[in-house]
Amino acid sequence: MTGFCPELSDNVVEVRDWVHTFARDVIRPAGAEWDEREETPWPVIQEAAKIGLYSLDFFATQWFEQSGLALPVAFEELFWGDAGIGLSITGTGLAAAALASNGTPEQMGEWLPQMFGTENDVKLGAFCASEPDAGSDVGAIRTRAVPDGSDWVLNGVKTWATNGGIADVHVVVASVDPSLGTRGQASFIVPPGTPGLSMGQKFRKHGIRASHTAEVVLNDVRVPGECLLGGRDKLEARLARVRNGERAGEQAAMRTFETTRPSVAAMAVGIARAGFEYARDYAREREQFGRKIGANQAIAFLLAEMATRVDVARLLTWRAAWMARNGRQFEQAEGSMSKLVAGETAVWVTEQAIQILGGAGYTREHPVERFHRDAKIFTIFEGTSEIQRLIIGRAVTGLPVR
Repeated sequence: MTGFCPELSDNVVEVRDWVHTFARDVIRPAGAEWDEREETPWPVIQEAAKIGLYSLDFFATQWFEQSGLALPVAFEELFWGDAGIGLSITGTGLAAAALASNGTPEQMGEWLPQMFGTENDVKLGAFCASEPDAGSDVGAIRTRAVPDGSDWVLNGVKTWATNGGIADVHVVVASVDPSLGTRGQASFIVPPGTPGLSMGQKFRKHGIRASHTAEVVLNDVRVPGECLLGGRDKLEARLARVRNGERAGEQAAMRTFETTRPSVAAMAVGIARAGFEYARDYAREREQFGRKIGANQAIAFLLAEMATRVDVARLLTWRAAWMARNGRQFEQAEGSMSKLVAGETAVWVTEQAIQILGGAGYTREHPVERFHRDAKIFTIFEGTSEIQRLIIGRAVTGLPVR
């Protein structure tokens, strides 16, 4: 792969500095409080909306920035501030990506604005793919969408949904032909206030506690035909190709995950960087046995490894984001590589940060224990580390690795 240069344009640098200032002055001071409360940080989201950071314009403008680096850079800064609050601000983006990846221009024009709202009336979006028995195994999705005249009727239970049940617009992945597995699935918009959609269990989590995660229950949820992303004609044509043994393109949920992997990787890089910087600054000031602990080779070498791994994860993330934006195929599963390395780097770096702080790092007097709790989800959601290795293994061998 040639042509990639990780130099940031002036516009991207300006976005980075703007988001960093918000993360430093607004998000980071609020991180511990909302982690303890385990609630959606509406005041912070509203502050982000007031300055245009939480808005359709921001996501759309940065999504289409030519280098592809604007969103990853912005997400790194947000999650450097705090991962739970960062996910509350960016969580709607996954639903928006699902709509942008699978919807028609008319559907995007109608529903994307309703996912974000305005600075005075903030809205949320939720992407609902996982189920109690279908996490990594997307082919096991049991939620059914059955045509009824020009409408569709959805029944099932979704789980692990960011903003699930409290969102204004839900994007739901459902099976329209279970015999075809993932190739028989489609995505549907469930408009605000649709009867039959309710929130099930709200999960109390190890980390990212300021981000709302819950079950979404669909009980005879009726949506009009225009809520089928891509439209019925496109769906029927795709199903016909599958039934005839032809290739039919990527499944809707998989296309969404592949699109967002570099952005998710960037979130993990932000957490890793936060852990490294805190440990580095602590090592510069903390004295033991008459000198700064950072002057001890064991600590200095560990910090060197932490810094190196953060940079490796960032560069893999930038490469994948640049490739996606410039139409380069992920021939070696570069999107999965970025997510795998960044997620595992975040876990490792934040664990080492706790180790450098010693007992102090294990207490809530310092944020590194929260960083570590927040980091763990990045080896699990939107494709576990094991699934990323499976995807990469298939790509590099060309074999159906199972």
